[in-house]
Formats: sequence, structure tokens, C-alpha cells
Amino acid sequence: QVQLVESGGGLVQTGGSLRLSCVASGRLQNVYAVGWHRQAPGKRRELVASIRRGEHTFYSDSALGRFTVSRDAVKNTVYLQMSNLSPEDTAVYYCAALEIGSRQYGYWGQGTQVTVSS
Repeated sequence: QVQLVESGGGLVQTGGSLRLSCVASGRLQNVYAVGWHRQAPGKRRELVASIRRGEHTFYSDSALGRFTVSRDAVKNTVYLQMSNLSPEDTAVYYCAALEIGSRQYGYWGQGTQVTVSS
């Protein structure tokens, strides 16, 4: 089992920045990647950024150039630094863990709300 706890969400104005944190615990030795997803009201959940072993990163088109995913192995924490935020970024942000050999993210946090005001 892997437990994930997100924090750092909140209300920010257009153009502002936020840093989300995802603290992982449990059986981490099989975790291959951690991804940040978001879901806005009425929309499908989407993967915005991920980081996998070897520090390889992925960004969606909407996140590229504005978001940065990183991790602190000592703290078992993955961060999502978001800048130049717009109202379109308003959503609940979730981090999730992908285990070695799995095709889907199997462990999810409870989510943290990000609201960007215009």
C-alpha cells in the first residue's frame, strides 16, 4: 500500500503561483512514477505532469512552460510548482502513484483544490 497526501492548494489571482506538495508513505520501493492530475467541474480528469525514476518528467501541453514537477527523495515528497496561473487551471489537483509493471495509477491522494480568480 502507498499513501499519498497533497497540500498547498488555495485561492490565487490570475498570473499568480502555487506550489503543491505530495507526501508519500508506505511501500514506496515499487513506485515507478508519481503523477499530478487535475479535474475541473464537468471535465475529465487529466494528467498534467509526472516524474518517474531517473528524474524523467512529462508535461501536458497546458502545463508545459508554466508547471515544474520535482521531488525530494529524502522527504518522499513530489512537488508541482505552478506559475502564471489562469482561471482555466482551477480544479482539484491529485497526485497518484504508478507502480512498476502497472499500466494505471493505482494509488491516489485525496486532492487539493486550486482556484484561480480572474
